[in-house]
Amino acid sequence: MGSGEITITEAEQRRASARILDVREDFEVAEGMIPGALHIPMGQLQARLGELDPAVPVIAVCRSGNRSAAVADALNGAGYKADTMAGGMSAWTRAGLPTT
Repeated sequence: MGSGEITITEAEQRRASARILDVREDFEVAEGMIPGALHIPMGQLQARLGELDPAVPVIAVCRSGNRSAAVADALNGAGYKADTMAGGMSAWTRAGLPTT
């Protein structure tokens, strides 16, 4: 089963019930991330999978939506329920949504 793509509005609405997973690199996260998000760079995901609760839906986020789609597909294949946020942090920031 492939991942679903959700809008930034849907991601904002689901933040309280889902785990936002930021898969960008450290230098990208330094520019700001979604409040409460868990930062695990894409290359570290396999080693840090235990930090995610399989019972909590995941919304994967990257800069534009490409890496997060691959991560969401991998998480779904590993038994998680994961979606990707269309447009990534670029769209989130353009919309004026909160960052830390």
